[in-house]
Amino acid sequence: MRPSLLLFALILILPAASYVSAEQISLTLKDSIRMAVEKNLDVRAELYNPAQFEAEINRNRSIYDPQLSLLTEYTDSTISPVGSISSGKTTESQSFMVNSSLSRLLWTGASAAINFNNSYTGSNSSQSMPNYWQTGLGASISQPLLKNAGRDATEIAINVSRLSKFASLERFNAKLLSTVVQVRTEYFKLHSLLEERDVKQVSLELARKILSDTKARVKAGILPAMEILNAEFGSVSREKELIDAELAVKDQIDVLRLLLQVEDKKAELHIVDLPPRELLNTVESDAILMALERPDIREQKRNLEIAELQTRVFSAKTRPDLALTASASLTGNDSTYHGNMDKVVTFDYPVWSIGLNFVYPLGNRAAENDYRKSRLKTEQTALQIRSLEEGAANEVRAAIRGIATGFKQIEVTDRGRAFAEERLRAFIRKNEVGLATTKEVLDVENDLAVSKSNQIKAVVGYANALTRYWQVTGELLEREGVRVVEGDADKLYSATR
Repeated sequence: MRPSLLLFALILILPAASYVSAEQISLTLKDSIRMAVEKNLDVRAELYNPAQFEAEINRNRSIYDPQLSLLTEYTDSTISPVGSISSGKTTESQSFMVNSSLSRLLWTGASAAINFNNSYTGSNSSQSMPNYWQTGLGASISQPLLKNAGRDATEIAINVSRLSKFASLERFNAKLLSTVVQVRTEYFKLHSLLEERDVKQVSLELARKILSDTKARVKAGILPAMEILNAEFGSVSREKELIDAELAVKDQIDVLRLLLQVEDKKAELHIVDLPPRELLNTVESDAILMALERPDIREQKRNLEIAELQTRVFSAKTRPDLALTASASLTGNDSTYHGNMDKVVTFDYPVWSIGLNFVYPLGNRAAENDYRKSRLKTEQTALQIRSLEEGAANEVRAAIRGIATGFKQIEVTDRGRAFAEERLRAFIRKNEVGLATTKEVLDVENDLAVSKSNQIKAVVGYANALTRYWQVTGELLEREGVRVVEGDADKLYSATR
């Protein structure tokens, strides 16, 4: 019996043989991250947000687009004389008007326009010139001096859209960061489940060998028949555990396949990279400084810029509305259109004006409360940033403790597995001389399987602790070579027709 049982021990101690699938895709961790960054549907959908803000920026820039206005109107009127209807002659008149203008908003908040107006009036009155043309060619400008003056007030919508786009890019960064974290976690989880499956497979093979050997020893009269029941129970229990392990592997492959958008839905995914086991040296102060530049904190800082900009604009809107208006034009008036235009170009009949327009709502409660609300929003956002920064510092300290604890757990579980292997050898020797029952050998073998499982979990747990540390410091994307380019969103915007 000694060679057979020693063979069992060697099977337990040697690494478990990996399952081989006819259709298999080998995945490195770097390839998995690249596939998720390029193909993951949630990541691709998030990129549409900055692209939409790019459209909003260009839409808001349309305030500087020139406006062309054309107006034409024909009027025909009949006017009865004052007094008795029969006391005088009825006046009939016709008028025709064609006006055009080109206007544009300036960054100072001023509205400037060039206009060219033409009108014709004809009647049956006895005036010296009952039929005449009138033309005006001129320009006008209205410049706010207090309220709505300056670039901030004029381009408020443009700047808010621009800062919102930067904030959405930071949100996209955060989405990429969480996706890379998920890839690393699910990748190493699949590795863990594959290792667990192999452990269950080896454990089942040993249980079956013990059952076969026990039946032979009972038949030879060396062991009582009760030992067969113990061996059969051990074999059935391990078979059930293997079935559960295989189900967990298949479920996890589906999770990773969906995350990476693997097109082949039947191929089994093969994990190439093993979880790291080297101790990472960290400096808390440096890690906290890096954490303060995380995407979620940068996004909130962009929101603070938006709030501060709006506060400045709303503060300016509490002022009175005082505008400087000025206009100048060349005019003509003649019975013929040709003569009318000759008078325009001779500069003999200029018309100009200049003035101030003052408007101020008594009480001004709307502007005052808009300003106060924006101030409250600014202060609220500043507090939220402080909360995020303090939370980030705590997360860094917790992550550093997690790394130290995870590394110690690897050392402990390594020793636990070594002790479990030595303990199994001892019980095999005791079983050979009749000092240990089959059940005791199976229980000890189960303890070894548990110690192997603990070792696998400890290694993967340490890998997850490293991932968590790089996540809370915000350096994971850089470590994995993932970089966000604003042009990617701009290309998506430009490609949309």
